[in-house]
Amino acid sequence: MSGEAQIRGLAPVLMVKDVIRAHDYYSDKLGFRAPRMWGDPPDFCIASRDGMCVMLDQVEGETSIEPNSRFGSWDAHFWVKDVDALHAEFTAKGADIISEPVNKFYDMREFMVGDVDGYTLCFGQDSCQ
Repeated sequence: MSGEAQIRGLAPVLMVKDVIRAHDYYSDKLGFRAPRMWGDPPDFCIASRDGMCVMLDQVEGETSIEPNSRFGSWDAHFWVKDVDALHAEFTAKGADIISEPVNKFYDMREFMVGDVDGYTLCFGQDSCQ
C-alpha cells in the first residue's frame, strides 16, 4: 500500500492527582520536560525527553487512579539506548527504582521505575543491540 499516511509516535496518557507534582517528578528524576502546561490552574501537560512523550492529565476531585501496575503490569514501556547508563542516571537523581536492570527471556534488558501516582514505567534495551 502506498501513500503518505503514517503513524509517527505514541504517547501514554497517565491520569494524575496533581499535574504539577507529577511533572516535577518526571522532570527532576527522569529528565522529561514540559515546556507548557494547559489550564488555569494547570491540569494537563506533555512532558518529553529524547523525542518520547508522556501526557499527564489531572483527574478531578476524588476520582481514583488505577495504574496497570496494580495488576502486575507496566503502565508504559520505553525502548532505550544504554539501559544501564539510564538506570545509573535515574538512581543518581533519586528516582523510585522498582527493579534493577535484568535480562529478560524475550531478549530485552529492563528496569522499572515508579512515579508519584503509582505508575510503573519500564525502560528496556533490546539485548541484541
